[in-house]
Amino acid sequence: MNAAIPPPLFERLGGRTRLALFLRHFYADVRQHREIGPIFTAAITDWPSHLGKIADFWSGATGGPVLHSGPMPYKHLRLGLEEKHFEAWLELWRRNCRVHLPTGAAEEMITAAERIGGRLRQIVGVK
Repeated sequence: MNAAIPPPLFERLGGRTRLALFLRHFYADVRQHREIGPIFTAAITDWPSHLGKIADFWSGATGGPVLHSGPMPYKHLRLGLEEKHFEAWLELWRRNCRVHLPTGAAEEMITAAERIGGRLRQIVGVK
């Protein structure tokens, strides 16, 4: 008997509309965070455009349409990131996932962010 293949995480999240809504909630918290808020405020001048790019990235990362291209990790090199910044971002991500997403999808999004964060740490030279 073949087990049914579950739909991609992108679909289980509710597609682009729900993903974009989640990201708006998350980045509203990021902008207010005492540790990482100032980094984002200094680096991003056009939040609607940035949120669109982030939604494009997460679309592909969750099995949806691949809409993002380019060297996302390398844009973080000049930001002077430290381990405390990664931990703050991931803590906010975990919290927002668990509040705004269905349980199974939330844990998958957390795992994906932790994996991506690990690679990003290596690229920017943290850890």
